[in-house]
Amino acid sequence: MKNKLFFALVPAFLLVGNISAQQETIDLWPAGKTPNATKVKTEDKIENQRQLVVGAPAMYAYFPSDDLANGMAVIICPGGGYAREAIYKEGHDIAKIFNTMGVAAFVLKYRLPQGANVAPEQSYKAPLQDAQRAVKIVRSRAGEWKINPDKIGIAGFSAGGHLAASAGTLFRNDWSNIGDAIDRSSCRPDFMVLFYPVISADQSIGSHRGSFNNLLGKNANDELLTLFSCEKQVTPETPPAIFILADDDKAVNSNNSIVLYQALKNNKVPAALHIFTKGGHGFGLPVKGEAVIWPQLVKDWLRETVGL
Repeated sequence: MKNKLFFALVPAFLLVGNISAQQETIDLWPAGKTPNATKVKTEDKIENQRQLVVGAPAMYAYFPSDDLANGMAVIICPGGGYAREAIYKEGHDIAKIFNTMGVAAFVLKYRLPQGANVAPEQSYKAPLQDAQRAVKIVRSRAGEWKINPDKIGIAGFSAGGHLAASAGTLFRNDWSNIGDAIDRSSCRPDFMVLFYPVISADQSIGSHRGSFNNLLGKNANDELLTLFSCEKQVTPETPPAIFILADDDKAVNSNNSIVLYQALKNNKVPAALHIFTKGGHGFGLPVKGEAVIWPQLVKDWLRETVGL
């Protein structure tokens, strides 16, 4: 009886095997034109399914089967405190879940701000430059990939959630422009899916100090701290968002999501906030307990808000 109950409660797409395959690796920048980069070339380093060193920034494309594809796409930003990237648990594995929803998914391998191949003067720009470029690439190739250019979103986990939220709130600060044909496309995502995200540098609400230290440095000035506090950058043009997190998260205070949700509502931007009682931080996949329903919540929200 217990097994039957489990299978009745778990969304069907969590029981599906590997129905998609990584189909393409896409470099973000032309050779020699990566902005804010040094001339030193480093190689990728992955240990325990975590990206510890990022060589050339890229994204990995996963496409749904033709019978499921609905023209929607999402760029996925794995978390890791801006010091590493959980490239499998919060990247490749998540892409396959989005594929079951009919959504094309692109796992972003973004530069780490303290990485050896990032220019130290403005290292904080590197992750967002990569995310902005990723959105532009998907939009510029939308026809080729049978994607609706007005339904391209971004998702992120923890510090990757901060990167995704930054892409959604700082798109007017287009730091990715190198003057090529891809720059004709907008870097604004059409929606945000934010999992236990880091949002604010404001210590009074429970800022994740480690992520901001890695991104901006320990002595960041107030101007930078305000710029990267996403709740302070919301306008009516900010894309809609859904938040998925747990109240017992000991790493990133739930107030981070709450203040951004409130800012979105104050600007009449559609938003949904789901806080599970238990789940901790970094639950990603596989999920145990009540958070197991997050894929269904995201799917329903995309259908109702964006239009699957």
